[in-house]
Amino acid sequence: MKVIEQLKSLTPERFEAIYAALAGQNQGIGPLDMEVAKELKFRPQAIKKLPLAKRAQRAKLMLERSANAELTYEVFGTYLMTGHKQLILDFLDSTEVPHDDGMLKESDAKPQVAKLNEAISTLDQKYDPADVTLYLSVCAEQWPQVPEVESLWRMRI
Repeated sequence: MKVIEQLKSLTPERFEAIYAALAGQNQGIGPLDMEVAKELKFRPQAIKKLPLAKRAQRAKLMLERSANAELTYEVFGTYLMTGHKQLILDFLDSTEVPHDDGMLKESDAKPQVAKLNEAISTLDQKYDPADVTLYLSVCAEQWPQVPEVESLWRMRI
């Protein structure tokens, strides 16, 4: 449940930025707005009347409370794939993970351990290190059989 640990380490402002980026792609509707509406006993349309910051705050609390790693992984993955896809592509290419535009070609494909440190160093120079750390949490969840990925991520949070 690395993504849950990552979620808990995010500041409210950072989570709100992730939430806002995803809401911007969905005509102002955040990725968890329907779940937040249910929790608050709001009608789905009424949730849009709440400020985005408040919706993001409730969504973060809801994810933390439920410890729903699958949904958190999906939120982080969607944020990265839709807004920071090149970061993912660069990581996969530099660690020699076979992929097709970011989608793994083989279910057992994993990054080359010897290339991890250099790849992360390059990503940190090219992209926002906060996004690199977020992606490492997703990678640690995806490749539990590669403990070096989790170690790199844990050193950053």
